[in-house]
Amino acid sequence: MMVAIHVLRIAAFVALWAGAAVLAAPSVTEVHTLANGMRVIVKTDRRAPVVVSMVWYKVGSVDEFNGTTGVAHVLEHMMFKGTRSIPAGGFSKTIATAGGRENAFTSRDYTGYFQTLHKSKLPLSLRLEADRMVNLTLSRDEFAREIKVVMEERRLRTEDQPRALVYEQLMATALGAHPYRRPVIGWMNDLENMRVEDARVFYRRWYAPNNAILVVVGDVEPRQVFDLAKRYFGHIRPKTLPERKPQEEPQQLGIKRLTVKAPAEQPYVLMAYRVPVLRDPDSDWEPYALDMLAGVLDGNEAARLNRTLVRGERLASSASAGYDEVARGPGMFYLSAVPTPGKTVEEAEQGLRRELQKIAAEGVTEEELKRIKAQIIAGQIYQRDSMFFQARAIGAMESVGLSYRTLDLMIEKLKQVTPDQVQAVAKKYFTDDTLTVAYLDPQPVAKKQLSAPPPGLRHVQ
Repeated sequence: MMVAIHVLRIAAFVALWAGAAVLAAPSVTEVHTLANGMRVIVKTDRRAPVVVSMVWYKVGSVDEFNGTTGVAHVLEHMMFKGTRSIPAGGFSKTIATAGGRENAFTSRDYTGYFQTLHKSKLPLSLRLEADRMVNLTLSRDEFAREIKVVMEERRLRTEDQPRALVYEQLMATALGAHPYRRPVIGWMNDLENMRVEDARVFYRRWYAPNNAILVVVGDVEPRQVFDLAKRYFGHIRPKTLPERKPQEEPQQLGIKRLTVKAPAEQPYVLMAYRVPVLRDPDSDWEPYALDMLAGVLDGNEAARLNRTLVRGERLASSASAGYDEVARGPGMFYLSAVPTPGKTVEEAEQGLRRELQKIAAEGVTEEELKRIKAQIIAGQIYQRDSMFFQARAIGAMESVGLSYRTLDLMIEKLKQVTPDQVQAVAKKYFTDDTLTVAYLDPQPVAKKQLSAPPPGLRHVQ
């Protein structure tokens, strides 16, 4: 759960990007900024007469306030519930009638909306997105229905998922001040007390062309896309956006521990270390080394955690590592394990610690690192040709303040990571003073009828 709940790892982005570059015909990426501040990024990919169109708003749960947590995600739902000219559900029906697919996602740092269509339908996609950028109706009746869907989504994906609960409580403990401590989907009490006015205020505050990025990938001519963007979005007035003040998390002063009691079949341990994230792609080297460290620990079936703790010592039935390297806020490096029957979460924690300490003391071999680099560059082969993931990689980077060009740079930077650098970050950052540990204490699981997910569920990351 720990890695899946976050933004896609940069290693995956790089693998996708590199794979696409290897298999695709030569493509071009061009950028244009409209007079109202909206950034438009177009990548030509002519392998199919298809286009992926994404509108990214540079706002997420990090921009919420206590008392209205979850409003970014609730608004994402409401964006499909009608404008002055399109009835509730009309957006999705129109895209489906045109033979396309659409959806949306909310994260800590951004909110995105996307459609995949035949290239001839791109004007339709842009017209609909421009309409709901400014003309959302936010009906009280639709809100009353949709907030119930969101609350059920929280029950289904968090409250009924013990490891998701552990992650949620770990973040609320690991961070004392930064808004990353709050769940993207929001606290249930805030959802229960949310009103349509809360969504309306958030919409008016953040949904503006000068806070948005349009990413288009597919069989298109960049100049034509820029002309379409100007036609549909160019008339929308920019807004004066709220000032974002620095929200630095205070220094952690010692280890933090917590236990979560929840119905579950197995115990579980989740550990989070505070580590840096990528800020200056040209000069930073520690994030790239941390990404390689995650690969050494959990990059494949032969990686250290699986080889030692799962197959060797049989201490854990599964063990994982993950790293948040791209974010507007603080970064975390995660370790987790499910102890085998007869073993305890304390023993599993000690096993995870030993593997880190071994790297800090002895380092990694050049051959080991070479395998991880090859995997990162060539990984996720089945997604190499995906226009969607190309668009997603571009948008995610741009939305957190990095350039899409960083994707190419990162391939080279990851190739340059040395064994000494991996050992150096293992020594520097993995101490008790930066660590939060959460244990899952399994409680009896009540038998209950499994219900189908409520209609309208969308992505929360």
